[in-house]
Amino acid sequence: MVDISVRPMAAGDAERVLAIYQAGLDAGDASFEVTAPTWSAFDAARLTAHRFVAVSGDGAVLGWIAVSPTSTRAVYAGVVEHSVYVDPAAHGRGIARLLLDTLIASTEAAGIWTIQSGVFPENTASLTLHERAGFRVIGVRERVGRHHDRWRDVVLLERRSPTIT
Repeated sequence: MVDISVRPMAAGDAERVLAIYQAGLDAGDASFEVTAPTWSAFDAARLTAHRFVAVSGDGAVLGWIAVSPTSTRAVYAGVVEHSVYVDPAAHGRGIARLLLDTLIASTEAAGIWTIQSGVFPENTASLTLHERAGFRVIGVRERVGRHHDRWRDVVLLERRSPTIT
């Protein structure tokens, strides 16, 4: 990963971020969504301070990670839900782990104590990534929604900060 770095996501990354998002959705095991949102909707739903892109040496965006608040209630201010997507052509290069490690450092520095996510059980690469990054399975929502005309389960994951008490 010598030629890969992580930097904050910027509005100029919108086209690549949304293209990578759509590629993940098209693969079928990333989300119940089938179409990436507009940049305006994406931007409004995610916390600016915790959005990052992985870029190659020539500046091409290879992946992204971002968080959304789980609730507007003050008691949940330290709980976020994250998404991470990598360009299919860049899979297997450790990019998702690099992005996740960056996000963990960023959220902990901001006092966020829990990062959560929902992953389809068929997405074994994502489940392995999260386990290695300190996430634990907290449950499975069985047949929680229909996706491409079939019922899907969602594995609920969380990572509690060991440093924020």
